[in-house]
Amino acid sequence: MTDTDFPEIAKRRDEILADLAASAKTPPSLVAVTKTQPDEKLEAILAAGHRVFGENRVQEAIQHWQARRATYPDLELHLIGPLQSNKAEDAVRLFDVIQTVDRPKLSRELAKAEQKTGLRRQYMIQVNTGEEPQKAGVAPADADALLQDAREQGLEIIGLMCIPPVEEPAGPHFALLARLAQRLGLPALSMGMSADYETGARFGATHVRVGSALFGARDYSA
Repeated sequence: MTDTDFPEIAKRRDEILADLAASAKTPPSLVAVTKTQPDEKLEAILAAGHRVFGENRVQEAIQHWQARRATYPDLELHLIGPLQSNKAEDAVRLFDVIQTVDRPKLSRELAKAEQKTGLRRQYMIQVNTGEEPQKAGVAPADADALLQDAREQGLEIIGLMCIPPVEEPAGPHFALLARLAQRLGLPALSMGMSADYETGARFGATHVRVGSALFGARDYSA
C-alpha cells in the first residue's frame, strides 16, 4: 500500500459515481466488491465514506467485515457469490442482502437460519440469463416457481441479479432481467460490473457490483 493508493481509490469512486449519475435518472447503489482485497484498500474505501460492499465468499467476508461492524455500524453487506446451503446461517448472521438465491433447498436453509438467529434479511434471486450450464442461477423460465417457493419459506425477496455471459453484449441480458423483474413485481435489479456498470444503470439497475474498476487489478496471490 503506497501513500497514493487512498486518493486513487477515492478518485475512482467519485468517477464511477459520476458515471452512474450520468447514466440514469436514479443512479444505482454502488456495491464495492472487496473479494481478495487487502485490509489497506478496505480502510481506504471506508475512509472515503463508502459503506456498501459485496463479497463472493462467506469466510473471506467474515474476515473482512465481522470485526469492522462495531466500528462502522452503517455497513451494508451483500453476498454476491454462490452460497452453499451449509453456509446459510453464517451468511444470514453477516450479510444484509443475499443476492444469490438460486434453488429451493437454499431458500429452506436460509429460512431456517432466520428462524434460528432471529434475523431478517433481504434476498435477490440469481437468474442465469444466458442459461450457461457452468454458471449458478435459475433459468429465466423457472424464476416464477423459485420466487413463489422462497416467499412460501418466508424470505423477503426484493429483486433479481444476473451475470451475463462474458462473450456476449450485456445489454440484452439486462433488458431480459428488467422485464422479468417488472413482470414479477420486484423492484431491485443487481446488474452491471466493472466493464458494464454504465450499461446496467441505463437498463434500470438499482445495484451495480464493481471491483477492479474501483480498486485496480486484484491480487490473486493474497
